[in-house]
Amino acid sequence: MKRQGVGEVMISEAELQKRIGELAKEIDADYKDKHPIMISVLKGAFYFVADLTRAISTPVNIDFLAISQMPGVSRDTGIVRISKDLDLSIAERHVIMVEDIIDTGLTLAYILQNLAPRRPKSLNVCVLLDNPARRLVELPIKYTGFHIPDRYVVGYGLDYKEEYRHLPYIAAFEKDE
Repeated sequence: MKRQGVGEVMISEAELQKRIGELAKEIDADYKDKHPIMISVLKGAFYFVADLTRAISTPVNIDFLAISQMPGVSRDTGIVRISKDLDLSIAERHVIMVEDIIDTGLTLAYILQNLAPRRPKSLNVCVLLDNPARRLVELPIKYTGFHIPDRYVVGYGLDYKEEYRHLPYIAAFEKDE
């Protein structure tokens, strides 16, 4: 059944799971005996972090941040407020920040600046989808699932007005705005 606004499937469910398995092997090799904490921003990266942590054999802890836009501030600034902070301490721990998609990088840069004073032993980024065409800041992206063109996408946690997160694939989306 065709869903309104949902276009071509850009990354299939099988491709997602295959690449997540490959990322898990890279993380296992890099973090063997380090017991990292994986931090995910709710809600978009929820599916990704769940599948990734199940594919990793290295023991990991998982924690979540929730962010929201500041009232009256443009989405393009990257200025957000943390509406749910971490439950675990990251001091002297290896931290992997898990993101669903990075485009301008402003929001992630803000989050990383917030985490750095908490003294993690290391702080790296694992992103499912990287859209470098819109990048405005340099980021320490260590693990990348897929590079994508500058298109709006939904599925596998990514939404449009809180819809389409449940799709098991990544699809292009034509906004009605």
